[in-house]
Amino acid sequence: MRTGLRAALLATVTAALVAGTVTPAVAAEPGTGGASWTADLTTGDAAGVDTDSGAVTLDTDAAPEAPRDARAPRGAEGGADAASTGYLTLGPRTLSRPTDQVDSTLDADVPPGSDVTVDVRGRSANGGWTEWVPSTASSPTRSTAQLPETTSVVQSRLVLTGAPGAEPVVDGLRQDARPTAVPEGEEDATTETAPLRYSVFATREGLVGGTTANGHVIVERDKFVALPSRRALSPRNTNDYSVKVCASNGRCSFAPVWDVGPWNTRDDYWNPGNIRQNWADLPQGVPQAQAAYRDGYNGGNDQFGRKALNPAGIDLADGVFWDDLGLKDNATVTVDYLWTGSTKLSNVDTSAAGDAGAVPVRSGPSDDAAVVGGAAHGAAVPIMCITGAWLQIGLGQYLPVGAVPGATAASTCTPAG
Repeated sequence: MRTGLRAALLATVTAALVAGTVTPAVAAEPGTGGASWTADLTTGDAAGVDTDSGAVTLDTDAAPEAPRDARAPRGAEGGADAASTGYLTLGPRTLSRPTDQVDSTLDADVPPGSDVTVDVRGRSANGGWTEWVPSTASSPTRSTAQLPETTSVVQSRLVLTGAPGAEPVVDGLRQDARPTAVPEGEEDATTETAPLRYSVFATREGLVGGTTANGHVIVERDKFVALPSRRALSPRNTNDYSVKVCASNGRCSFAPVWDVGPWNTRDDYWNPGNIRQNWADLPQGVPQAQAAYRDGYNGGNDQFGRKALNPAGIDLADGVFWDDLGLKDNATVTVDYLWTGSTKLSNVDTSAAGDAGAVPVRSGPSDDAAVVGGAAHGAAVPIMCITGAWLQIGLGQYLPVGAVPGATAASTCTPAG
């Protein structure tokens, strides 16, 4: 855990200056291809942090506490001083040379019991984003994020965690992208992979009027989901990470990931053990809360030491739970983690139809076909093909062309034999 980062950084720089070995870092302007730059902390999307002073300060009044089952009131089992987490998502940065590693140097005050982490991600070959990679500390001030693939576009996010009276403050962030060569053949790689798919227990999030981890204010019949890892948390009002959730009744929902939970914040259970942030000994696809609730794993507790009251691996906003899936109680669902596949995803935009919430998914390419789910405004969907004025986004799942701007160039569907 880092403490006294500002003092440590100043001491390191002073000692180096005395030795005459410091070469000042050149800060590149935003949007340029420099390999080293100083982040502008007055810009970016803030959720649960305050940036008015030019520094980034955790706002424990605005930042959500650790996620928990919706039946447990705020502060339950975590005490009145439960830790809160806030984010500052900085703008993407295009580099002149590709990289697969970004080093970060922080100037920050981190009181005991609090934490500051730099998450980094890269633009993938299919146009989407890799998952956020939390940087690994190599010293009190420096940390490194090793990206899963080579990229020329990177984005960073500050993650501040603390309790009232122990709020961390970040005064500066310098980053260095280490240039690397693109492996031969990688630029032309065309291997098609399906997204990961697992069956997990789903709970209804509810909490209308509350604020999600990415700063979205929850409205009635909202359309989003929560996963228990910030690695797949979409920035506010984006669909960088979306899922397809299907219930046993055959209905499905396409929705963005806008919150972190239930129960945990470091459980990317869809990833294999060599990538999974915590609990690498669990089978891939098994949420930690499920293992805790059903098998007594970790003493039956989540990462915060709280008793897991259910085995949930995903939370569903009310519109997904009630309207799209037609659920009446918590249930096991099948989830496609769409960003993990190679298929390019397209954005759903229902505003042209005067509906900013969602568009019905139909069983066939017709307004008379049965409604079999919904696609949220802002969700990302795979386009299989086009037939007339309809787009096929899954087996027996269709959206009108107008709901997905720019998708008219999709291939023509083969008539059913």
